[in-house]
Amino acid sequence: MRYLIFFSIGAGLWLLLTLTLRIDTLIAGAVVVILASIIFGGYFTGRPVKFLQPHRIIWFIIYIPFFIWYMLKANIDVAYRVLHPGRPIKPGIVKIRTTLKTDIAKVFLANSITLTPGTMTCDIDGEFLYIHWIWVQSEDITEASKIIAQPFEIFLRRIFE
Repeated sequence: MRYLIFFSIGAGLWLLLTLTLRIDTLIAGAVVVILASIIFGGYFTGRPVKFLQPHRIIWFIIYIPFFIWYMLKANIDVAYRVLHPGRPIKPGIVKIRTTLKTDIAKVFLANSITLTPGTMTCDIDGEFLYIHWIWVQSEDITEASKIIAQPFEIFLRRIFE
């Protein structure tokens, strides 16, 4: 069952990324997704059926434009810092606490943080994430968690937990 769900999600993502129904693209996608399912399907998750629940899919669809908005804002911020003559940066590694419980939710949080320019997840250690931040606004765990992780956690909790 895991492999089938992994294949379904992978095929759906392939179709979203390619946005075409040409036969050669569909065949290439099927081959890639089948290979990925065989190699990585066993590592997917303990209860993959829950990802097909309609309310989780709806929250994921809502999460995509929300994430794109945060990514756009971060791109503009990083571009400003790069183009500014004084290069206003205050880099550092901060420790944040996540309230997410499942490993897959923490991985999605870490990837969402890393894909947002100006931040990069360095490590996940239980309920803590270590984030390299281009402009450290706070070294306090609670405050940094609120700034970096909380906007994403609201959605990821509804999708994965």
